[in-house]
Amino acid sequence: MGAIAGEARMLIDGELVGASSGRTYANVNPATEEVLGEVADAGVEDMERAIEAARRAFDETGWTDDRELRKRCLLQLHEALASERETLRPQIVSEVGCPISLTYAVQQDSCIDDMLYDVGLVDSYEWEYDLPVHEFFGVKSSRRVFKEPMGVVGAITPWNFPFMLNLSKIVPALGAGNTVVLKAAPDTPWSATFIGRLAAERTDLPPGVLNVVTSDDPAAVGEVLTGDPRVDMVSFTGSTVTGRHIMGRGADTLKKVFLELGGKSAHIVLDDADFESVIPGGAMVCMHGGQGCAITTRMLVPRSRYDEAVALLEAAYRNIPYGDPFDPANIMGPLISARQRERVLGYIEKGRQEGARLLVGGGTPSHLDKGWFVEPTLFVDVEPDSTIAQEEIFGPVLTVIPYEDDDDAVRIANNSRYGLSGAVSSASFERAMSVARRVRTGTMAVNGGMWFGPDSPFGGYKHSGVGREHGVEGFEEYLEIKTVGYPADQA
Repeated sequence: MGAIAGEARMLIDGELVGASSGRTYANVNPATEEVLGEVADAGVEDMERAIEAARRAFDETGWTDDRELRKRCLLQLHEALASERETLRPQIVSEVGCPISLTYAVQQDSCIDDMLYDVGLVDSYEWEYDLPVHEFFGVKSSRRVFKEPMGVVGAITPWNFPFMLNLSKIVPALGAGNTVVLKAAPDTPWSATFIGRLAAERTDLPPGVLNVVTSDDPAAVGEVLTGDPRVDMVSFTGSTVTGRHIMGRGADTLKKVFLELGGKSAHIVLDDADFESVIPGGAMVCMHGGQGCAITTRMLVPRSRYDEAVALLEAAYRNIPYGDPFDPANIMGPLISARQRERVLGYIEKGRQEGARLLVGGGTPSHLDKGWFVEPTLFVDVEPDSTIAQEEIFGPVLTVIPYEDDDDAVRIANNSRYGLSGAVSSASFERAMSVARRVRTGTMAVNGGMWFGPDSPFGGYKHSGVGREHGVEGFEEYLEIKTVGYPADQA
Protein backbone atom coordinates (compact mmCIF):
# COMPACT_ATOMS: atom_id res chain seq x y z
CA MET A 1 0.00 0.00 0.00
CA GLY A 2 1.31 3.42 -0.92
CA ALA A 3 1.18 6.62 1.09
CA ILE A 4 -2.25 7.82 2.21
CA ALA A 5 -2.90 11.41 1.19
CA GLY A 6 -6.00 12.81 2.84
CA GLU A 7 -7.58 16.23 2.40
CA ALA A 8 -6.03 18.72 4.83
CA ARG A 9 -8.42 21.60 4.10
CA MET A 10 -11.83 22.46 5.47
CA LEU A 11 -14.83 23.56 3.43
CA ILE A 12 -16.15 26.94 4.50
CA ASP A 13 -18.43 29.16 2.39
CA GLY A 14 -17.71 27.17 -0.77
CA GLU A 15 -13.91 27.36 -0.45
CA LEU A 16 -11.35 24.74 0.59
CA VAL A 17 -9.37 26.53 3.27
CA GLY A 18 -6.93 26.06 6.11
CA ALA A 19 -7.46 27.40 9.59
CA SER A 20 -7.32 31.20 9.74
CA SER A 21 -4.50 30.83 12.27
CA GLY A 22 -2.55 28.56 9.96
CA ARG A 23 -2.52 25.83 12.59
CA THR A 24 -2.69 22.15 11.72
CA TYR A 25 -2.65 18.94 13.74
CA ALA A 26 -1.55 15.39 13.05
CA ASN A 27 -3.89 12.64 11.91
CA VAL A 28 -2.49 9.45 13.48
CA ASN A 29 -2.93 5.82 12.40
CA PRO A 30 -4.15 3.92 15.51
CA ALA A 31 -2.75 0.60 14.24
CA THR A 32 0.81 1.87 13.75
CA GLU A 33 0.92 5.06 15.86
CA GLU A 34 2.44 6.79 12.83
CA VAL A 35 1.38 10.20 11.52
CA LEU A 36 -0.68 9.88 8.35
CA GLY A 37 -0.65 13.58 7.58
CA GLU A 38 -1.95 16.95 8.70
CA VAL A 39 -5.34 18.62 8.79
CA ALA A 40 -6.57 22.12 9.53
CA ASP A 41 -6.92 22.93 13.23
CA ALA A 42 -9.84 25.33 13.33
CA GLY A 43 -10.40 27.90 16.01
CA VAL A 44 -13.48 29.75 17.18
CA GLU A 45 -13.12 32.29 14.37
CA ASP A 46 -13.30 29.54 11.73
CA MET A 47 -16.46 28.07 13.25
CA GLU A 48 -17.99 31.54 13.39
CA ARG A 49 -17.28 31.97 9.68
CA ALA A 50 -18.82 28.59 8.86
CA ILE A 51 -21.99 29.38 10.81
CA GLU A 52 -22.28 32.78 9.15
CA ALA A 53 -21.91 31.16 5.72
CA ALA A 54 -24.59 28.56 6.47
CA ARG A 55 -26.95 31.20 7.82
CA ARG A 56 -26.52 33.39 4.77
CA ALA A 57 -26.96 30.45 2.39
CA PHE A 58 -30.21 29.48 4.09
CA ASP A 59 -31.62 32.99 4.32
CA GLU A 60 -30.48 34.49 1.01
CA THR A 61 -30.28 31.73 -1.62
CA GLY A 62 -32.92 29.58 -3.29
CA TRP A 63 -31.55 26.36 -1.82
CA THR A 64 -34.44 25.81 0.57
CA ASP A 65 -37.11 26.07 -2.15
CA ASP A 66 -35.35 24.42 -5.09
CA ARG A 67 -35.87 20.69 -4.68
CA GLU A 68 -34.50 19.97 -8.15
CA LEU A 69 -31.23 21.69 -7.24
CA ARG A 70 -31.03 19.75 -3.99
CA LYS A 71 -31.60 16.46 -5.78
CA ARG A 72 -29.05 17.26 -8.48
CA CYS A 73 -26.36 18.24 -5.99
CA LEU A 74 -26.85 15.14 -3.86
CA LEU A 75 -26.76 12.90 -6.93
CA GLN A 76 -23.54 14.62 -7.98
CA LEU A 77 -22.05 13.97 -4.54
CA HIS A 78 -23.17 10.35 -4.69
CA GLU A 79 -21.57 9.89 -8.11
CA ALA A 80 -18.33 11.50 -6.93
CA LEU A 81 -18.10 9.35 -3.81
CA ALA A 82 -18.95 6.18 -5.71
CA SER A 83 -16.18 6.89 -8.21
CA GLU A 84 -13.63 7.38 -5.42
CA ARG A 85 -14.34 4.24 -3.39
CA GLU A 86 -10.87 2.76 -3.85
CA THR A 87 -9.19 6.05 -2.96
CA LEU A 88 -11.30 6.39 0.14
CA ARG A 89 -11.11 2.78 1.36
CA PRO A 90 -7.45 2.71 2.56
CA GLN A 91 -7.87 6.19 4.00
CA ILE A 92 -10.76 5.06 6.22
CA VAL A 93 -8.92 1.92 7.37
CA SER A 94 -5.80 3.96 8.15
CA GLU A 95 -7.40 6.72 10.20
CA VAL A 96 -10.19 4.71 11.84
CA GLY A 97 -8.32 1.43 12.39
CA CYS A 98 -11.38 -0.55 11.34
CA PRO A 99 -11.02 -3.95 9.64
CA ILE A 100 -11.02 -3.49 5.88
CA SER A 101 -13.96 -5.87 5.55
CA LEU A 102 -16.19 -3.26 7.18
CA THR A 103 -15.45 -0.77 4.39
CA TYR A 104 -17.37 -3.03 2.04
CA ALA A 105 -20.37 -2.47 4.30
CA VAL A 106 -21.19 0.20 6.90
CA GLN A 107 -17.81 1.92 7.03
CA GLN A 108 -18.02 2.93 3.37
CA ASP A 109 -19.75 1.14 0.50
CA SER A 110 -23.25 0.63 1.86
CA CYS A 111 -23.51 4.19 3.13
CA ILE A 112 -22.56 5.56 -0.30
CA ASP A 113 -25.24 3.35 -1.86
CA ASP A 114 -27.75 4.24 0.87
CA MET A 115 -27.51 7.93 0.01
CA LEU A 116 -29.97 7.26 -2.79
CA TYR A 117 -32.74 6.53 -0.28
CA ASP A 118 -32.71 10.09 1.08
CA VAL A 119 -32.21 11.53 -2.40
CA GLY A 120 -35.37 9.67 -3.42
CA LEU A 121 -37.28 11.27 -0.56
CA VAL A 122 -36.61 14.71 -2.02
CA ASP A 123 -39.04 13.70 -4.80
CA SER A 124 -41.40 11.31 -3.04
CA TYR A 125 -41.89 12.96 0.35
CA GLU A 126 -45.29 14.59 0.99
CA TRP A 127 -44.11 18.16 1.45
CA GLU A 128 -47.64 19.51 1.90
CA TYR A 129 -51.14 18.16 2.34
CA ASP A 130 -54.68 19.37 3.06
CA LEU A 131 -56.81 18.71 6.11
CA PRO A 132 -60.63 18.54 5.92
CA VAL A 133 -62.66 21.74 6.20
CA HIS A 134 -63.20 22.52 9.87
CA GLU A 135 -65.55 24.98 11.60
CA PHE A 136 -64.11 26.92 14.54
CA PHE A 137 -65.77 29.98 16.14
CA GLY A 138 -68.31 29.90 13.35
CA VAL A 139 -65.70 30.11 10.59
CA LYS A 140 -65.39 27.29 8.08
CA SER A 141 -61.73 27.02 7.13
CA SER A 142 -59.58 24.97 4.84
CA ARG A 143 -56.20 24.01 6.27
CA ARG A 144 -52.95 23.06 4.64
CA VAL A 145 -49.90 21.55 6.35
CA PHE A 146 -46.45 22.40 5.00
CA LYS A 147 -43.16 20.65 5.84
CA GLU A 148 -40.29 23.12 5.79
CA PRO A 149 -36.55 22.92 6.55
CA MET A 150 -35.33 23.66 10.06
CA GLY A 151 -32.66 26.14 8.97
CA VAL A 152 -28.98 25.84 9.88
CA VAL A 153 -28.06 22.38 11.17
CA GLY A 154 -24.96 21.81 13.27
CA ALA A 155 -23.88 18.19 12.77
CA ILE A 156 -21.41 16.63 15.23
CA THR A 157 -20.10 13.15 14.56
CA PRO A 158 -17.91 10.59 16.39
CA TRP A 159 -14.85 8.62 15.33
CA ASN A 160 -16.10 5.02 15.33
CA PHE A 161 -18.06 5.06 12.04
CA PRO A 162 -17.21 8.58 10.89
CA PHE A 163 -17.82 8.40 7.14
CA MET A 164 -21.17 6.68 7.56
CA LEU A 165 -22.34 9.07 10.27
CA ASN A 166 -21.18 12.12 8.34
CA LEU A 167 -23.36 11.05 5.41
CA SER A 168 -26.20 9.98 7.73
CA LYS A 169 -26.49 13.59 8.85
CA ILE A 170 -25.43 15.58 5.79
CA VAL A 171 -27.62 13.88 3.19
CA PRO A 172 -31.06 14.03 4.87
CA ALA A 173 -30.38 17.49 6.28
CA LEU A 174 -29.46 18.86 2.84
CA GLY A 175 -32.22 16.88 1.14
CA ALA A 176 -34.75 18.46 3.49
CA GLY A 177 -33.52 21.92 2.45
CA ASN A 178 -31.29 22.86 5.35
CA THR A 179 -27.76 24.19 5.33
CA VAL A 180 -25.14 22.34 7.36
CA VAL A 181 -22.05 22.92 9.46
CA LEU A 182 -20.36 19.58 10.05
CA LYS A 183 -17.93 19.41 12.96
CA ALA A 184 -15.80 16.34 12.32
CA ALA A 185 -14.47 14.03 15.00
CA PRO A 186 -10.90 15.14 15.75
CA ASP A 187 -9.52 11.58 15.55
CA THR A 188 -10.96 10.94 12.06
CA PRO A 189 -10.97 14.29 10.23
CA TRP A 190 -10.27 13.01 6.71
CA SER A 191 -13.55 11.10 6.60
CA ALA A 192 -15.19 14.54 6.64
CA THR A 193 -12.76 16.66 4.63
CA PHE A 194 -12.86 14.11 1.78
CA ILE A 195 -16.60 14.72 1.48
CA GLY A 196 -16.02 18.47 1.68
CA ARG A 197 -13.49 18.41 -1.17
CA LEU A 198 -15.75 16.43 -3.48
CA ALA A 199 -18.70 18.69 -2.61
CA ALA A 200 -16.63 21.75 -3.52
CA GLU A 201 -15.07 20.37 -6.70
CA ARG A 202 -17.72 18.10 -8.18
CA THR A 203 -21.15 19.40 -7.20
CA ASP A 204 -23.24 22.52 -7.78
CA LEU A 205 -23.79 23.13 -4.07
CA PRO A 206 -24.07 26.90 -3.52
CA PRO A 207 -21.41 28.40 -1.23
CA GLY A 208 -22.25 28.00 2.44
CA VAL A 209 -24.80 25.22 2.02
CA LEU A 210 -22.31 22.64 3.34
CA ASN A 211 -19.41 23.54 5.61
CA VAL A 212 -16.88 21.11 7.13
CA VAL A 213 -14.81 22.14 10.16
CA THR A 214 -11.97 20.17 11.76
CA SER A 215 -10.30 20.94 15.07
CA ASP A 216 -8.02 19.34 17.62
CA ASP A 217 -9.95 21.28 20.28
CA PRO A 218 -13.50 20.08 19.60
CA ALA A 219 -14.85 21.46 22.87
CA ALA A 220 -14.04 25.05 21.95
CA VAL A 221 -15.52 25.02 18.45
CA GLY A 222 -18.34 22.73 19.59
CA GLU A 223 -19.39 25.20 22.27
CA VAL A 224 -19.77 27.84 19.58
CA LEU A 225 -21.76 25.56 17.28
CA THR A 226 -24.14 24.26 19.93
CA GLY A 227 -24.79 27.64 21.56
CA ASP A 228 -24.99 29.99 18.60
CA PRO A 229 -28.52 31.38 18.08
CA ARG A 230 -27.98 31.35 14.30
CA VAL A 231 -27.96 27.53 14.45
CA ASP A 232 -31.50 26.13 14.47
CA MET A 233 -30.74 22.48 15.19
CA VAL A 234 -27.91 20.31 16.48
CA SER A 235 -27.67 16.69 15.32
CA PHE A 236 -25.23 14.80 17.53
CA THR A 237 -23.99 11.22 17.69
CA GLY A 238 -21.65 10.33 20.54
CA SER A 239 -21.47 9.73 24.26
CA THR A 240 -24.38 10.25 26.63
CA VAL A 241 -22.28 12.58 28.79
CA THR A 242 -21.60 14.89 25.85
CA GLY A 243 -25.19 14.56 24.66
CA ARG A 244 -26.52 15.84 27.98
CA HIS A 245 -24.20 18.82 27.75
CA ILE A 246 -25.32 19.60 24.19
CA MET A 247 -28.97 19.38 25.24
CA GLY A 248 -28.24 21.92 27.96
CA ARG A 249 -26.49 24.21 25.50
CA GLY A 250 -29.41 23.91 23.08
CA ALA A 251 -31.85 24.88 25.82
CA ASP A 252 -30.29 28.33 26.09
CA THR A 253 -31.46 29.17 22.56
CA LEU A 254 -34.36 26.68 22.40
CA LYS A 255 -32.92 24.97 19.34
CA LYS A 256 -33.94 21.48 18.33
CA VAL A 257 -31.51 18.78 19.46
CA PHE A 258 -31.26 15.29 17.97
CA LEU A 259 -29.17 12.88 20.04
CA GLU A 260 -28.01 9.35 19.19
CA LEU A 261 -26.08 8.31 22.27
CA GLY A 262 -24.67 5.31 24.11
CA GLY A 263 -25.85 1.78 24.60
CA LYS A 264 -25.35 -1.28 26.77
CA SER A 265 -27.35 -3.71 24.69
CA ALA A 266 -28.23 -7.23 25.77
CA HIS A 267 -28.42 -10.41 23.71
CA ILE A 268 -30.92 -12.73 25.42
CA VAL A 269 -30.27 -16.35 24.49
CA LEU A 270 -33.34 -18.38 25.48
CA ASP A 271 -32.99 -21.93 26.76
CA ASP A 272 -34.38 -23.52 23.58
CA ALA A 273 -31.89 -21.80 21.24
CA ASP A 274 -29.31 -23.71 19.20
CA PHE A 275 -26.34 -22.83 21.42
CA GLU A 276 -23.67 -24.14 19.07
CA SER A 277 -24.77 -21.77 16.31
CA VAL A 278 -25.82 -18.79 18.45
CA ILE A 279 -23.41 -18.53 21.39
CA PRO A 280 -20.10 -18.23 19.47
CA GLY A 281 -21.58 -15.16 17.78
CA GLY A 282 -20.85 -13.33 21.01
CA ALA A 283 -17.33 -12.95 19.66
CA MET A 284 -18.67 -10.44 17.14
CA VAL A 285 -18.78 -7.95 19.99
CA CYS A 286 -15.09 -7.55 19.12
CA MET A 287 -15.78 -6.47 15.55
CA HIS A 288 -14.03 -3.11 15.15
CA GLY A 289 -12.73 -3.40 18.70
CA GLY A 290 -16.18 -3.20 20.24
CA GLN A 291 -16.39 0.44 19.21
CA GLY A 292 -20.06 0.55 18.35
CA CYS A 293 -22.96 1.97 20.33
CA ALA A 294 -25.48 -0.73 19.31
CA ILE A 295 -23.24 -3.75 19.91
CA THR A 296 -24.74 -6.37 22.26
CA THR A 297 -22.04 -6.24 24.93
CA ARG A 298 -24.13 -8.11 27.53
CA MET A 299 -24.99 -11.75 26.83
CA LEU A 300 -27.76 -13.19 28.99
CA VAL A 301 -27.82 -16.99 29.13
CA PRO A 302 -30.09 -19.36 31.09
CA ARG A 303 -28.58 -20.69 34.29
CA SER A 304 -29.75 -24.17 33.27
CA ARG A 305 -27.31 -24.13 30.33
CA TYR A 306 -24.77 -21.67 31.68
CA ASP A 307 -21.69 -23.92 31.72
CA GLU A 308 -22.36 -24.99 28.14
CA ALA A 309 -22.59 -21.38 27.00
CA VAL A 310 -19.41 -20.33 28.83
CA ALA A 311 -17.42 -23.19 27.25
CA LEU A 312 -18.56 -22.20 23.75
CA LEU A 313 -17.76 -18.54 24.36
CA GLU A 314 -14.31 -19.31 25.73
CA ALA A 315 -13.44 -21.35 22.65
CA ALA A 316 -14.67 -18.56 20.38
CA TYR A 317 -12.80 -15.81 22.23
CA ARG A 318 -9.52 -17.70 22.17
CA ASN A 319 -9.69 -17.84 18.38
CA ILE A 320 -10.69 -14.30 17.39
CA PRO A 321 -8.46 -13.08 14.53
CA TYR A 322 -7.21 -9.56 15.16
CA GLY A 323 -4.30 -7.28 14.34
CA ASP A 324 -3.48 -5.46 11.09
CA PRO A 325 -6.80 -3.96 9.91
CA PHE A 326 -5.70 -4.30 6.28
CA ASP A 327 -5.60 -8.08 6.67
CA PRO A 328 -9.06 -9.25 5.55
CA ALA A 329 -8.83 -12.23 7.91
CA ASN A 330 -8.97 -9.94 10.95
CA ILE A 331 -12.30 -8.86 12.41
CA MET A 332 -10.70 -6.47 14.87
CA GLY A 333 -8.09 -3.75 14.67
CA PRO A 334 -6.93 -1.28 17.32
CA LEU A 335 -8.87 1.11 19.48
CA ILE A 336 -8.92 4.65 18.17
CA SER A 337 -6.39 6.19 20.57
CA ALA A 338 -4.11 5.61 23.52
CA ARG A 339 -6.66 7.47 25.64
CA GLN A 340 -9.43 5.09 24.62
CA ARG A 341 -7.22 2.07 25.27
CA GLU A 342 -6.51 3.24 28.80
CA ARG A 343 -10.21 3.85 29.38
CA VAL A 344 -11.06 0.29 28.32
CA LEU A 345 -8.25 -1.21 30.40
CA GLY A 346 -9.58 0.75 33.37
CA TYR A 347 -13.00 -0.87 32.97
CA ILE A 348 -11.40 -4.29 32.74
CA GLU A 349 -9.57 -3.68 35.99
CA LYS A 350 -12.82 -2.49 37.56
CA GLY A 351 -14.48 -5.75 36.48
CA ARG A 352 -11.74 -7.74 38.23
CA GLN A 353 -12.07 -5.66 41.37
CA GLU A 354 -15.84 -6.14 41.51
CA GLY A 355 -15.54 -9.92 41.35
CA ALA A 356 -16.39 -10.86 37.78
CA ARG A 357 -14.40 -13.82 36.45
CA LEU A 358 -12.00 -12.85 33.67
CA LEU A 359 -11.89 -15.88 31.40
CA VAL A 360 -10.05 -14.59 28.31
CA GLY A 361 -7.91 -11.54 27.54
CA GLY A 362 -7.90 -8.49 29.75
CA GLY A 363 -4.66 -6.83 28.64
CA THR A 364 -2.65 -5.62 25.68
CA PRO A 365 -1.44 -8.24 23.20
CA SER A 366 2.19 -9.26 23.54
CA HIS A 367 2.55 -10.07 19.83
CA LEU A 368 1.73 -6.52 18.67
CA ASP A 369 4.39 -3.98 19.61
CA LYS A 370 2.66 -1.01 17.97
CA GLY A 371 -0.89 0.21 17.89
CA TRP A 372 -3.57 0.80 20.51
CA PHE A 373 -4.80 -2.76 20.81
CA VAL A 374 -6.66 -4.49 23.63
CA GLU A 375 -7.08 -8.26 23.71
CA PRO A 376 -10.53 -9.71 23.07
CA THR A 377 -11.86 -9.94 26.61
CA LEU A 378 -14.48 -12.25 28.11
CA PHE A 379 -15.97 -11.76 31.58
CA VAL A 380 -18.33 -14.38 33.03
CA ASP A 381 -20.23 -14.58 36.34
CA VAL A 382 -21.04 -10.89 36.01
CA GLU A 383 -23.48 -9.27 38.43
CA PRO A 384 -26.23 -7.31 36.61
CA ASP A 385 -25.63 -4.19 38.71
CA SER A 386 -21.83 -4.18 38.39
CA THR A 387 -19.95 -1.43 36.62
CA ILE A 388 -19.01 -3.50 33.57
CA ALA A 389 -22.65 -4.59 33.17
CA GLN A 390 -23.99 -1.06 33.46
CA GLU A 391 -21.53 1.30 31.79
CA GLU A 392 -20.61 1.56 28.12
CA ILE A 393 -17.03 0.31 27.79
CA PHE A 394 -16.62 0.84 24.02
CA GLY A 395 -14.01 -1.88 23.75
CA PRO A 396 -13.74 -5.60 22.89
CA VAL A 397 -15.32 -6.75 26.15
CA LEU A 398 -18.27 -9.13 26.56
CA THR A 399 -20.01 -9.56 29.91
CA VAL A 400 -21.93 -12.81 30.48
CA ILE A 401 -24.84 -12.80 32.94
CA PRO A 402 -26.94 -15.82 33.99
CA TYR A 403 -30.73 -15.61 34.35
CA GLU A 404 -33.49 -17.86 35.71
CA ASP A 405 -36.40 -17.59 33.24
CA ASP A 406 -37.77 -15.34 30.48
CA ASP A 407 -39.16 -12.79 32.92
CA ASP A 408 -35.80 -12.59 34.71
CA ALA A 409 -34.00 -12.14 31.39
CA VAL A 410 -36.25 -9.25 30.39
CA ARG A 411 -35.80 -7.68 33.83
CA ILE A 412 -32.00 -7.84 33.54
CA ALA A 413 -32.03 -6.54 29.97
CA ASN A 414 -34.14 -3.55 31.04
CA ASN A 415 -31.97 -2.96 34.10
CA SER A 416 -30.00 -0.28 32.29
CA ARG A 417 -30.14 3.46 31.84
CA TYR A 418 -29.62 2.78 28.14
CA GLY A 419 -32.13 1.52 25.57
CA LEU A 420 -30.49 1.55 22.17
CA SER A 421 -30.55 -1.99 20.84
CA GLY A 422 -30.62 -5.68 21.72
CA ALA A 423 -31.16 -9.21 20.45
CA VAL A 424 -33.01 -12.37 21.34
CA SER A 425 -32.46 -15.93 20.09
CA SER A 426 -34.90 -18.83 20.41
CA ALA A 427 -36.09 -21.92 18.54
CA SER A 428 -39.57 -20.36 18.73
CA PHE A 429 -40.16 -17.22 16.66
CA GLU A 430 -43.27 -16.37 18.68
CA ARG A 431 -41.42 -16.68 21.98
CA ALA A 432 -38.52 -14.60 20.72
CA MET A 433 -40.86 -11.88 19.44
CA SER A 434 -42.71 -11.84 22.75
CA VAL A 435 -39.44 -11.19 24.59
CA ALA A 436 -38.28 -8.62 22.02
CA ARG A 437 -41.48 -6.59 22.46
CA ARG A 438 -40.88 -6.39 26.22
CA VAL A 439 -37.30 -5.07 25.99
CA ARG A 440 -37.24 -1.26 26.17
CA THR A 441 -34.94 -0.43 23.26
CA GLY A 442 -35.20 1.34 19.94
CA THR A 443 -34.05 -1.65 17.87
CA MET A 444 -34.01 -5.42 18.36
CA ALA A 445 -32.60 -8.33 16.36
CA VAL A 446 -34.68 -11.52 16.52
CA ASN A 447 -33.02 -14.84 15.66
CA GLY A 448 -30.20 -13.15 13.78
CA GLY A 449 -32.41 -10.82 11.76
CA MET A 450 -30.82 -7.45 10.96
CA TRP A 451 -32.79 -4.29 11.65
CA PHE A 452 -30.28 -1.89 10.04
CA GLY A 453 -31.07 -0.21 6.71
CA PRO A 454 -31.40 3.25 5.14
CA ASP A 455 -35.18 3.05 5.62
CA SER A 456 -35.02 1.74 9.21
CA PRO A 457 -35.47 4.36 11.94
CA PHE A 458 -32.56 4.05 14.37
CA GLY A 459 -32.34 5.54 17.84
CA GLY A 460 -32.90 4.74 21.47
CA TYR A 461 -35.01 4.93 24.57
CA LYS A 462 -33.95 6.47 27.87
CA HIS A 463 -30.33 7.70 27.98
CA SER A 464 -29.64 6.35 24.50
CA GLY A 465 -30.98 9.42 22.82
CA VAL A 466 -33.75 11.63 21.49
CA GLY A 467 -35.16 11.19 18.00
CA ARG A 468 -34.38 8.83 15.14
CA GLU A 469 -31.85 8.66 12.34
CA HIS A 470 -32.50 7.05 8.91
CA GLY A 471 -35.85 6.27 7.32
CA VAL A 472 -38.67 8.73 6.82
CA GLU A 473 -38.55 9.43 10.55
CA GLY A 474 -34.89 10.45 10.27
CA PHE A 475 -35.63 12.71 7.30
CA GLU A 476 -38.41 14.39 9.27
CA GLU A 477 -36.04 15.23 12.13
CA TYR A 478 -34.74 17.99 9.84
CA LEU A 479 -38.17 19.49 9.09
CA GLU A 480 -40.46 22.02 10.72
CA ILE A 481 -44.27 21.81 10.44
CA LYS A 482 -46.40 24.79 9.46
CA THR A 483 -50.21 24.73 9.43
CA VAL A 484 -52.03 27.41 7.41
CA GLY A 485 -55.77 28.11 7.68
CA TYR A 486 -57.81 30.09 5.15
CA PRO A 487 -61.54 30.57 4.44
CA ALA A 488 -63.04 27.47 2.87
CA ASP A 489 -64.65 29.48 0.08
CA GLN A 490 -61.20 30.69 -1.03
CA ALA A 491 -59.83 27.21 -1.62
